[in-house]
Amino acid sequence: MKTITTGILSLLCFLLAWSASGQHMFDYSDIESGRFDQKDVRGIRPTADGLHYTVLDEGRIVKYSYKTGEPVSVILEPDDFPDGIGDYFFSPDEKQVMVWTNVRPVYRHSFGADYTVVDLAAGDRYTLEGIREPQFIPGGDGIVYFRDNDLYLLRRGGAPQPLTTDGEPGRIINGHTDWVYEEEYSFTRAFEISPDGRYVAWLRFDESRVPEISLQRYTGALYPEPLTFKYPKAGEPNSIVSLHVASLEGSRTAHTVDTGPETDQYIPRIGWTPDGHLFFYRVNRLQNHFELLLCDGAWNPRVIYQERDRRYIERPDGQTVTFTGKGDRFVVKSERSGYSHLYLHSAEKGVIDTLTRGNWEVTRLVEVTGDRAYYLSNEGSAIRNNLYSVRLNGKGKTKLTEENGFYSISPAPGFKYFISRFSSASTPLTVRVHDSSGKVIRTLEDNAELRQTIANRKVPAREFFRIGNGKGAQLNCWMVKPVDFDISKKYPVMMYQYSGPGSQQVLDRWSMGWLDVLVQEGYIVVCVDGRGTGGRGADFRKVTYGNLGGPETEDQIAAAKYLATQPFVDMSRIGIYGWSYGGFMALNCILKGADVFKMAIAVAPVTSWRYYDTIYTEIYNGLPGDNEWGYDNNSPVNFAGELKGKLLLVHGTADDNVHFQNAMAMTRALVEAGKDFDMMVYPDDNHGMAPTGRHHVMRKMIDYTLRNL
Repeated sequence: MKTITTGILSLLCFLLAWSASGQHMFDYSDIESGRFDQKDVRGIRPTADGLHYTVLDEGRIVKYSYKTGEPVSVILEPDDFPDGIGDYFFSPDEKQVMVWTNVRPVYRHSFGADYTVVDLAAGDRYTLEGIREPQFIPGGDGIVYFRDNDLYLLRRGGAPQPLTTDGEPGRIINGHTDWVYEEEYSFTRAFEISPDGRYVAWLRFDESRVPEISLQRYTGALYPEPLTFKYPKAGEPNSIVSLHVASLEGSRTAHTVDTGPETDQYIPRIGWTPDGHLFFYRVNRLQNHFELLLCDGAWNPRVIYQERDRRYIERPDGQTVTFTGKGDRFVVKSERSGYSHLYLHSAEKGVIDTLTRGNWEVTRLVEVTGDRAYYLSNEGSAIRNNLYSVRLNGKGKTKLTEENGFYSISPAPGFKYFISRFSSASTPLTVRVHDSSGKVIRTLEDNAELRQTIANRKVPAREFFRIGNGKGAQLNCWMVKPVDFDISKKYPVMMYQYSGPGSQQVLDRWSMGWLDVLVQEGYIVVCVDGRGTGGRGADFRKVTYGNLGGPETEDQIAAAKYLATQPFVDMSRIGIYGWSYGGFMALNCILKGADVFKMAIAVAPVTSWRYYDTIYTEIYNGLPGDNEWGYDNNSPVNFAGELKGKLLLVHGTADDNVHFQNAMAMTRALVEAGKDFDMMVYPDDNHGMAPTGRHHVMRKMIDYTLRNL
């Protein structure tokens, strides 16, 4: 009996010590189960009056008052769509709502779905199955949508009418982007309806000359099935893109807008000014010359703004130009000063005012309304942001949010109210309603349960710091240490990075993943944003131009060497991990830093920029024929013989973005060099290791690290 009692006491003491140490307080099953997922408020849509908003709430669409927080009405009940609502949007007059269900992904952004239009007064509805990108016609009773490479017009009570008829898979696309525009310019709807509902403008992609890529799909059939699509690799032909416009009333004869004599160019956005004039962006193949063109009433365009750069102009998007007033003035987001800032321009007079200035960056233009521009900037710190507003004469700057962390903003029309989403490295997501001055009116979600879970599980927070790279630059970093960290001990280190141009991983915002499990197992995890990353001005970011993977690799190696000098780091046990561009970097680091890194994990890596697409690769590395050194000197394929440490190479065979070809090229080089390495292949999974392998690869990486680092 005495022996049993002693054993129980010993076990109790062990369990208490184990709990106090914080070790093994959670594992990957907790992450996979969603225990650490942040709750959000789904489907926020401001109403046109600027006084109300709608949300998706337990299968319902509910309308709330910004001011009181009280529900005003229930737009749709769960019984209306028993299979659930994927998302929704209203017609411009808010008399109809369009709901989509049965979503079927195509590529990263594109998807087909079943769309149901509901008349909110009459309760009538109709459904279109398997279409893409439907849009309500302003002031009308119809929609325009994309299907089978053509555009269609559907008036209420009528039959679909084709607006284009020459769409053909693998050849012509009308009103929807091709693969490379979707991936790199981050939009899919390539048509826009005029504010008065009279016209539709669209882009036509002739991808006849674009080379094809074929990926094998191992579906269980006797023979693999090829997935073939057009994919322009660096230096290869792009689609020829043209701009067209047609009336939605009466005769629908299309007019072709003159986009210039050069066809080897990009048209990355089209749109309409508030007073109904068509505009479009034009970018040359080298992506160092950006132009904004405005059409007159006869569809004749003229250049009203342009910008050049000796290296490149970052890919333009919907925030690059924002028209205001009647459309005679516009705000440009530009880094002409060396940092991303806002400028007010006139279509007739050119630049009017500089709205923001300083050695910091406007990270997002949220809205321009009345006489003010509202924007997010990292003025206080490159790793944080806050919301500001400024008058369109550059005066009266006001800070509207105060907390140190990371915000995203959903404004009401006229900015009478706004909803903020905020988190920091130590604080999960909080969703709040603010008035126009920034005052918090109420909290919609504070993730109180998750905060308690974090406290109970003793999840350690990130520590932010800077290190020098030995070349005059200070690099932003974060570190996560085990909760029972002892400075007298030596710990293995896993470095995580992405490193792609303009990216930022060192941000003061909350997240958890498989790397946090390593911390529970006694590892230190470190992330470093090297040269080429964003938030710190053009010179810091563009230093990698023409030399992708050069300065970035130097900085990760320098960071690892710095960590090796710290008394609590086991210099013989430093590893590095990355996915996509980060995988490319992990390979370069284990090869060019063979004496520094013991282990690397490279997931879905680019192994030669010759294999990647035109828009992304050429903006940062130029054309292959003009820069052979830049394409080959940093390709890990050419340094396979330098491998000394342990390497895990991971790829999905159906990756439409970074093709499996990259992994095969790396494998061949390593085999020819006589190097031993490990490899994990995920059949029919895409770039994100979906639909089946996402959690499997996370568990694999944890296990591989525990065994090899």
